[in-house]
Amino acid sequence: MNIFVILISLFFALVILVPLLEKYQSKMGLEGATKYAKYIWPLVMISLVVQLIYVLVR
Repeated sequence: MNIFVILISLFFALVILVPLLEKYQSKMGLEGATKYAKYIWPLVMISLVVQLIYVLVR
């Protein structure tokens, strides 16, 4: 049952995000993409730590 909720939420996120990204892609440019790219790895690490704590507490 959880897999269906995850798949449905991912589908709706794609339906919403893809048109928005296509609309604002030309406005962001390469400079904007590199500005936000530096936040990706710290966010991934934070999410992994939170997930590890969640699994250990569970």
